[in-house]
Amino acid sequence: MIELVFVIVILGLLASVAIPRFAATRQDAQIAKARSDIAAVRSGIITERQSRLFRGQTNFIALLDANDGQLFSAIMTYPITGGAAGQDGEWVQTGATTYNFTIAGNANNFQYCDTNVTAVACNASGPGTFICTAGVNCGELVQ
Repeated sequence: MIELVFVIVILGLLASVAIPRFAATRQDAQIAKARSDIAAVRSGIITERQSRLFRGQTNFIALLDANDGQLFSAIMTYPITGGAAGQDGEWVQTGATTYNFTIAGNANNFQYCDTNVTAVACNASGPGTFICTAGVNCGELVQ
């Protein structure tokens, strides 16, 4: 009986250490997913820009979506399926050139700056950029 009590105590200690670490691992995975998505979007913007330059067009693509229900479908071979607003680990389009990615209930706002966008955040970054304009995790997402 004493051995059984010791086993239960040891299992309880292991669980008390593992459960909080599991929650942190989930958030780390969402950050890694977002970083990968951001890198793919930025790569798609540059690829589309180079394609336009070959055709003699000097402007950046105006919209990242082709109005087909998929996010970033105008620049990516395999677009991202949008999720529900506020759902952790999901992208949501909030405007013609604005997007949100939610981590741990915190929305991180992104802005695509094309040649014609006049948003204040785009003044510093310039055209053809996909930037995080507000959010708790912006620093982690765009490293």
